[in-house]
Amino acid sequence: MKKIVTLSILTASMLVASGYRLPESSINATALSAAYIANAHGADSSYYNPANMVFNDNKSFVEGTLTLVHLSEINYKDNRSTTFNSSSEAENIVAPTLLYSSKDYDGIRYGLSLTVPGGLSKRWESSYAKAFAEEFTLKIVELNPSIGYKISDNFAIGGGLRMIYSEGVVKSDGTDAGKPVIRDMEANTIEFGYNLAMTYKPLSNLTFAATYRSNVDITEEGNAKLHLNGDVYYDGGASVTVPLPAVAALAVAYDFGSTVVELVYDKTMWSEYKNLDFEFASDVPLAILKAAFDDPKARNWEDTDSYRLGVTHQLNDKITLMGALATDENPAPEETIGFELPDSDAMLYSAGIKYKYSDQITLGASVLYDEKDERTVVNDDINGRFTDASATLFTIGASYSY
Repeated sequence: MKKIVTLSILTASMLVASGYRLPESSINATALSAAYIANAHGADSSYYNPANMVFNDNKSFVEGTLTLVHLSEINYKDNRSTTFNSSSEAENIVAPTLLYSSKDYDGIRYGLSLTVPGGLSKRWESSYAKAFAEEFTLKIVELNPSIGYKISDNFAIGGGLRMIYSEGVVKSDGTDAGKPVIRDMEANTIEFGYNLAMTYKPLSNLTFAATYRSNVDITEEGNAKLHLNGDVYYDGGASVTVPLPAVAALAVAYDFGSTVVELVYDKTMWSEYKNLDFEFASDVPLAILKAAFDDPKARNWEDTDSYRLGVTHQLNDKITLMGALATDENPAPEETIGFELPDSDAMLYSAGIKYKYSDQITLGASVLYDEKDERTVVNDDINGRFTDASATLFTIGASYSY
């Protein structure tokens, strides 16, 4: 039997981006499909482009949001036998975000963000699919203190420290599929990385920006139980390492007066994910358990490119409208794709509105729809077609300036 399940990573596929990355963590970012780097402003500039904090009004900004992520059922139709046909469970996940950007201190601004930058939740109850991924959940929370520094009136740099907490659950059960091996693992970790940013304004209405988030190798450590024919043959320490990949982005925004148009290109370095290798504190007994759970499994993911086009329109003194389109590649080659993340290329559509309730308080809501392509897969474990995959994000929140 091949690998039962990989431990890649909550929340949106979870993700509404390639692999298990979630780049939408604020009202603006959801409304603009993350086409929000050169024009990042207010509290969420501390996360999306800390260099831009220095161009905020000389105030402090705080924003709090809640995002509901709805993952549709994914249907799998097997080419070999209808007994292998499967449907995943629909998922509903709530992801909170807290963002802060300070007022000016002699050309320096300070920021802090608490976000959910990625993750995955996928459950299958059908007998064949759950042999590979009965439950596959990884939650990630990032605390990101940041700083922005104004070098000149039109040039700024920024950066920050990424503090990542994650926890995962991996369950697989091949009993109903005639493969009497079961795995049950829970684990967690804290890891660190960094982010960098740069903004240049050659004209008052033209902005160029670049950002970089470092790769963070997430080593989940916890306990695993391995079963064969109903008996526990291993109960002890286990770990696995997967990357939260580096992301480099280039952006340009042009302000036409009441309307700002932004184009973003970003590259996600998924090629860091070469192998999936579970490590156990002691030797795994029995050849069938070792082959299923202990032997390294190739992943060989590829770097992906995304293009994002966002429009922000100031309708009047009170109302701001936003909308965007984006493309998104998937990183998983056909030969290594599995039930834990049957990813495919996608188109993203989003819109949002903000209402200035008072001089200090702004309310907002946004929605994003991620439409995944159908995908036919033929490899050692799968011979069929995945359909109906999608994700929908609803974000509501409020910001306060003082």
